[in-house]
Amino acid sequence: RWGFCLTHRARDALRPGRYRALIDATLEPGSLSYGDLVLPGDSTDEVLISSYVCHPSMANNELSGPVVLTALARSLAARPKRHFTYRFVLAPETLGAIVYLSRHLPRLRERVRAGWVLTCIGDERTSSYLGTKRGDTLTDRVSRHVLRELAPSHVEYDFLARGSDERQYGSVGVDLPVGSLMRSKYGTYPEYHTSLDDLSFVTPAGLAGGYALIAGCVDVLEKNRTYRARVLCEPQLGRRGLYATLSTRGSAGSARSLRNLLTFADGETDLLAIAERIRRPFAECESLVTPLRSAELLDLVE
Repeated sequence: RWGFCLTHRARDALRPGRYRALIDATLEPGSLSYGDLVLPGDSTDEVLISSYVCHPSMANNELSGPVVLTALARSLAARPKRHFTYRFVLAPETLGAIVYLSRHLPRLRERVRAGWVLTCIGDERTSSYLGTKRGDTLTDRVSRHVLRELAPSHVEYDFLARGSDERQYGSVGVDLPVGSLMRSKYGTYPEYHTSLDDLSFVTPAGLAGGYALIAGCVDVLEKNRTYRARVLCEPQLGRRGLYATLSTRGSAGSARSLRNLLTFADGETDLLAIAERIRRPFAECESLVTPLRSAELLDLVE
């Protein structure tokens, strides 16, 4: 009921015959190392970004997650201002997440509003998302919107297909809103857990695509707010400089987006939900907020 691994070359070098194995091991208190980085924001609400360090010599299943996580941490650290507080965690898979939760769970349960495990995020074949246990959290909403915009042919997996540290973050009594963001999901590509998962499988373009996904999610989180319209009924946009003075192809569409945003800005529906409801990209809706606020048609709800 046990086994061990060796290289094919070492196996071929073994002389024929019977071998006796001696397992020289002890069971005693040991140690486990993990690393975390917390970047404070204006809000104490946290976003958890996690990856693992425990698969020697594997490129996609191991290195890609920490590489993309580190790039994101550097980018956020360079920002002069952040709305959320960001917590980055690197630990051995499974046991590392369990140990980390044992040390920080009360704070995480109180403050984490969204989170992602980054794994297998460096190949070029596809983009994938594995949802949270609830399936309708802020993490799920942001991920689905960004993936539809940046990777329309992505694959989405239910939490029942879990297999990485989202298992621990979503376990009973923990219940953090953490999903997994990937290129090719673990276990679905032939190179998985083999020596073929090397630096020829992970590419700069694959890593850049993976980074774009999580950076896009963070961008939506940072800009997602709740607004309330300040007027009853449809406002006169022309005298406020918000309606085209010359009818051209597309001008009516822009005005329609403005009116739709105002229609659903009820002080309770956030901007992401409005973008989903009116079927427009979040970035487009966010770009409309400034002119509407300048025209005193929209208020930010704190």
